[in-house]
Amino acid sequence: MSRRTEIATVLQSPEVGTKVTVMGWVRAFRSRRFIALNDGSTINNLQVVVDFENFSEDLIKQVSFHACIKVIGQLVESQGSGQSVELQAEEIEILGASDPEAYPLQPKRQTMEFLREKAHFRMRTNTFSAVFRIRHAIAFAIHKYYNDHGYYYMHSPIVTGSDAEGAGEMFRVTTLDPAKPALDENGEVDWSADFFGKATNLTVSGQLQAEIGALALGKVYTFGPTFRAENSNTSRHLAEFWMIEPEVAFYDIHDNMDLAEDFSKYLINYVLENYPDDLAILDKRIQDLEKQMKKEDRRPMGLIDTLRFVVDNDFERITYTEAINILRSSKPFKKGRFEFEPSWGSDLQAEHERWLVEKKFQKPVIVRDYPKDIKAFYMRMNDDDKTVAAMDVLFPGIGEVIGGSQREERLDILESRIKEMDIHAEELWWYLDLRKFGGCPHAGFGLGFERIVQFITGMDNIRDVIPFPRTPGKAEF
Repeated sequence: MSRRTEIATVLQSPEVGTKVTVMGWVRAFRSRRFIALNDGSTINNLQVVVDFENFSEDLIKQVSFHACIKVIGQLVESQGSGQSVELQAEEIEILGASDPEAYPLQPKRQTMEFLREKAHFRMRTNTFSAVFRIRHAIAFAIHKYYNDHGYYYMHSPIVTGSDAEGAGEMFRVTTLDPAKPALDENGEVDWSADFFGKATNLTVSGQLQAEIGALALGKVYTFGPTFRAENSNTSRHLAEFWMIEPEVAFYDIHDNMDLAEDFSKYLINYVLENYPDDLAILDKRIQDLEKQMKKEDRRPMGLIDTLRFVVDNDFERITYTEAINILRSSKPFKKGRFEFEPSWGSDLQAEHERWLVEKKFQKPVIVRDYPKDIKAFYMRMNDDDKTVAAMDVLFPGIGEVIGGSQREERLDILESRIKEMDIHAEELWWYLDLRKFGGCPHAGFGLGFERIVQFITGMDNIRDVIPFPRTPGKAEF
């Protein structure tokens, strides 16, 4: 097969008079003369001009919607608007035929729910090809950012014997026969007979293991799959998702906030600078959808304006206590417009987070120093003995995108917190050892990869930013 040129390359550096070979899928064939060809390398199609008399009727009939074809021809100046060149076809070869009547995705607006059922084809649509190119871009930018800042990429285990969050809802990993598992003398499952000799699960976080890396290499980050067996069907939850978790020795909560702000701005800027065409099509999609909505249901800003809102503003930084006081003094609270009452000791709800960002400060917000009773055991206790050095980064339209903390490096206080929260200390012997032998202040955070992809692409449902979503009752493909 002759060497092909990607359509993105043809359109970025068009050379009139050049002979090129392109391959891709037929998005449209107008007037039996103009083929809109796309190969996935760009959101933009290449127009291929076909002189009917140069090709057989049988071949022309096979140039149908979503057939895969190869075209050899000359680049000529375009006679229409939209692109500077078009391809004058000299040879056409059908690489893969398609029945346009039976093709599952007809050329009309489809619901997101329907497209999830056809996930093996949805990447061929404009919306999803843009989403998944941007997903790639963000993944690349994550590795580039941390590499360029001297971090080491660390692979944390997928199979683990500990629950990092202490929240349960984990997927069990076992080789025991579920119908006839080995039993101990008390008639309970004998996990010592299992493959690892103990009960194990799929990980919910790589953070605890990342702390091992940080206390040896200084700066590390994990970026891998995590799992949570939460029986939730909301637009914000997945059972399988990816997490980015940097961990840094000698950092305090303020260093951690600086890192979170710089990192998130870098990711958004990278996409703004390198994928403007994909963002533009996603922005237009949102605008078209919102024409049918009531004004109060529309987003506060367009997609690109929302991204600029984040990168062009310094993040406001307030304590949790300040946030509660501000919320309780607000007009929405006094007029009973919040669904949930903001009260000290309760977690902030999405409506509270969005009001702080979109109305009060009109910039991204970092809230720190949360009540200890609503946060994890490993977060550093503040001097007031009521709050911990935790932080959440809040964005417009979505609320929390990053959660992190300074970690508790003091052995006695960590042991007290583990006991207080009724966590099995024997499972964390190695975690306690980090404090016994050369412990130091350190901090880190977690960024849900799908959450940041959802924010940057403007998709409403997190299931639409991962190729094959895993949710309760759904494990297709």
